[in-house]
Amino acid sequence: MTIHQPLPRWTSIKEEHIEHYSIFDLYKTSRESPTTGRTHSFLRIDAPDWVNVIAVTETGQTVLVEQYRNGTDDITLEIPGGAVDPDELPEHAAMRELEEETGFRSSSLELLGIVETNPAFLSNRCFTYLATGCRPDGAVNPDPSEEIRIVIRPLADLGKLIVDGIIRHSLVVSAHHHLLMGLMTAAPWTPLVERWLTPRSSE
Repeated sequence: MTIHQPLPRWTSIKEEHIEHYSIFDLYKTSRESPTTGRTHSFLRIDAPDWVNVIAVTETGQTVLVEQYRNGTDDITLEIPGGAVDPDELPEHAAMRELEEETGFRSSSLELLGIVETNPAFLSNRCFTYLATGCRPDGAVNPDPSEEIRIVIRPLADLGKLIVDGIIRHSLVVSAHHHLLMGLMTAAPWTPLVERWLTPRSSE
């Protein structure tokens, strides 16, 4: 088997902070190619890490949020999530965002996976968690620009919502993939949800 050496990183020549915005900082960086020696300019967005949560109730329902998204100028159906605050642990952010957006709180939280959101120009990561035993006994506290409608669906429907194009958010699709991969590899949290994903026989 041929083992390929990893590509060398590009050398940073100069970096300029272009602008600070409320949710990210924009940088312009000049880098030198280790192959050609040529210099190229790149834009990078430094944003906080993000979290999202597959929240499952004690009866196998998943808690979804429907809201307006400015980027696509459309209404989207997603799982709860948001940005990690400075000096906040991702798992704490996940529990906080779940409660703030939906009023649900969880008795158990498991990390499903971590992805780089878009390494072409974004420097942050997204942490996906599985929250089980969720109950609506918390306090809803959305951001001023968030107008959220809570949607409750069986966890087993999550994949179909993606296949049917109802859920289109890439990080939600990624979260569902993490869930499926964990089930396929018998992750320690599998018993918490596998009974809710068993196909129901027709009566």
